[in-house]
Amino acid sequence: MALTDDRTDSAGADRPARRGWLAAGGVLGAILASACCIGPLVLLTLGISGAWIGNLTALEPYKPIFAVIAFGFIGAGFRQVYFRKPVVCEPGSYCASPASTRITKAALWAALILVLAALTIGWWAPLLY
Repeated sequence: MALTDDRTDSAGADRPARRGWLAAGGVLGAILASACCIGPLVLLTLGISGAWIGNLTALEPYKPIFAVIAFGFIGAGFRQVYFRKPVVCEPGSYCASPASTRITKAALWAALILVLAALTIGWWAPLLY
């Protein structure tokens, strides 16, 4: 059996595009997980204020759900990037450039830091007030 589709071969090895989707999912999950907590803090730090900032805490009950989703995507992304066999890319393609791997790794680490910051904001945010 040769290729089953554009992204996987018969052995199930994933193409580099999947790494990018997992990293993007991790970043999106991190943004959602931190929207209720870090968002207002960042806006206040930048000098943006108003009564409407209090409405951003409406997402607080969903924070654990967003965090689990984010950790799932981030974990899958780390597995793809660090623990899978490297996939041979066509010369001259974007996935063959070292920048594609660096960007994916940077996005995964940034998402992990953002989710951890969102989950621990209760401990360190009072130090900034």
